[in-house]
Amino acid sequence: MTEKQNIDTIRTFHDDLKKRLHQCIIGYDDLMDLLTIALLSDGALLMEGVPGTAKTTLCKFFAQNIGGDFGRLQGAVDILPMDVIGVQKYQQDTNKFIFSKGPIFSNLFLVDEINRMTPKAQGALLEALAERQVTIDNETICLPAPFIVIATQNPYEMEGTFNLIESQKDRFTLSYRIKHLDVAEEVSVLKKGMAGSLNPGILDSKDKLVEDPSEILAMQAMVRSVYASDDILSYIGDLVEATRNHPDIKLGISTRGSLALLRSAMANAAIQGRAYVIPDDVKYLVPFAFAHRIIMKRESALSKITVDSVIDDILQTVPVK
Repeated sequence: MTEKQNIDTIRTFHDDLKKRLHQCIIGYDDLMDLLTIALLSDGALLMEGVPGTAKTTLCKFFAQNIGGDFGRLQGAVDILPMDVIGVQKYQQDTNKFIFSKGPIFSNLFLVDEINRMTPKAQGALLEALAERQVTIDNETICLPAPFIVIATQNPYEMEGTFNLIESQKDRFTLSYRIKHLDVAEEVSVLKKGMAGSLNPGILDSKDKLVEDPSEILAMQAMVRSVYASDDILSYIGDLVEATRNHPDIKLGISTRGSLALLRSAMANAAIQGRAYVIPDDVKYLVPFAFAHRIIMKRESALSKITVDSVIDDILQTVPVK
């Protein structure tokens, strides 16, 4: 296919996927875009929101439509690393140990309420997020491709939560803080509830937008061919450097973070129907690529200076190349 045909394929996929998601979910346009961007950039997405905001329903319907295997783990304080990765089980009849795979061995792995798991259990995800593999009993096992992790978490102010460590948050390509629906959207949900059409029975459908996971791999390869000029790369570099030198920031963006921003911008360009990145792609994704990585200085946090306000300041002060 030509370059234009490749981009048209990705744009059509995204538009069709979004229409399907809206059959089940009201609102959350940005989140739907980010799910596709994380998928096509071979990344991972961290979502934060209070219970009852349709995080899990959206993820399940997303997984159903992209094909492949779907694995899910419900976060809880008693979850162990082997519940994530798997365990060696002894088979008495063969006198051998057989590896029983955990739910992480799937094309889309949903970790629901990740911060209800202890840090030890959370740590079981680190290698998988960074290297697409796991190690058990000194044996390295590759995860299936494509592989995407979507994790949901509750606000840290809620009881029974454990903060994700910085190195783990950094491995998530993008993050999204779910807000409550506006009044009009809330009314639409209520009307559907009255009509009995909120039942997620649609999730039981076997109809998939993508039948073969290899189609996702092909689109990921197309995204990697999206062009980013030297000016775009310099702009990303300047934004990252600004976080490292900002007076209110204790820890700025890592090199992993700058790569995440670039790859996400390339995917966003593709779903918008372009084979090249423009500054608006970068600007749009900066809050989602930076917010979970930035650590504020204690005195700044006490002064009620927020990560969002600092990111806005950086976007306004760093000139576009």
